[in-house]
Amino acid sequence: MAKLRAALIGATGLAGQQFIAALKDHPYFELTGLAASPRSAGKTYGEALRNANGMTGWFVSEKLSPQVAAMKVVSGDALEAKDYDLVFSAVEADVARELEPKLARDIPVFSAASAFRYEADVPLIIPPVNASHAPLVREQQRRRGWKGFIAPSPNCTTTGLAVTLAPLAARFGVKAVIMTSLQAMSGAGRSPGVIGMDILDNVIPYIPKEEHKVEVETKKILGALDSGGSAITPHDLRVSCTCTRVNVLEGHTESVFVSLATKATVAEVTQAMREWRGAEVANNLPTSPPAWIELMDDPFRPQPRLDRETHGGMATTVGRVREDGVLENGFKYVLVSHNTKMGAARGAILGAELLRAQGLLG
Repeated sequence: MAKLRAALIGATGLAGQQFIAALKDHPYFELTGLAASPRSAGKTYGEALRNANGMTGWFVSEKLSPQVAAMKVVSGDALEAKDYDLVFSAVEADVARELEPKLARDIPVFSAASAFRYEADVPLIIPPVNASHAPLVREQQRRRGWKGFIAPSPNCTTTGLAVTLAPLAARFGVKAVIMTSLQAMSGAGRSPGVIGMDILDNVIPYIPKEEHKVEVETKKILGALDSGGSAITPHDLRVSCTCTRVNVLEGHTESVFVSLATKATVAEVTQAMREWRGAEVANNLPTSPPAWIELMDDPFRPQPRLDRETHGGMATTVGRVREDGVLENGFKYVLVSHNTKMGAARGAILGAELLRAQGLLG
């Protein structure tokens, strides 16, 4: 089967670069178009990355291929849907709000932006957690009269939390969760990003809009699609969180306190996480890891520097699982999730792989 032609908007940013790295030699998708801001239009991608001082602003660990470096960049609003089979979007929410619907009228858009996450006809998919929500794109097409659709990935902070709550919700039920995040600098991007003088020797105790995103998205992801495939009923768990920025390059750490619906032991909780395989359809995709959750026995783990790249940055690592004496049927644990891989670019690509496997794409 021929590969699907993919365009990428927001190609020069940090998330866009992660998309490029993840799409290299992909078995399903071929990157054939790059779009960015008007100041990059008309340049090769290599030229668009080069700053005025001569520095090439390629910031991911994988090397930039000469083939991609030589590709011409167009302005995002000049991208023609007829030239592609799908689009990956790595733009800011305000730009996504304008560009993504124009493209989705004709072809699917898989987005890392927040612009459409909270709309009733838009699924918010983490493939192992809620693959069953994917058919909602058909309702989206029906309501909006589109040939394509918009399928955003969740907020990067939500992703690791939802992945670890899914096996607990399935086995014990989940009533409430309290979470404090220690989020990597890369989550803010590079422009404007986090100013070095602000983050050095410091913790920033507030990330605008982040806590609301986590609270709303977690309930939507863990919710249920109705039998007609037309609406998602959010999960009724209560979610409270505090989101902070710390001086770490990549990998979000989260301290999680959860109240289960039924009694359990530490051994049962860790077993539920360790044995969880999620939706069967999500387990053999090109970007899927061999395990979605890796449990660690060392009380000093997980750590972002050591554990964010587990299974190519696609697994969530969990440690320090303990009983909690304050919450009813309470347990607490620490997780690390890669925010620009599973939490952004690779997670969005995984979503496209899932919809292809379900016959909803191509």
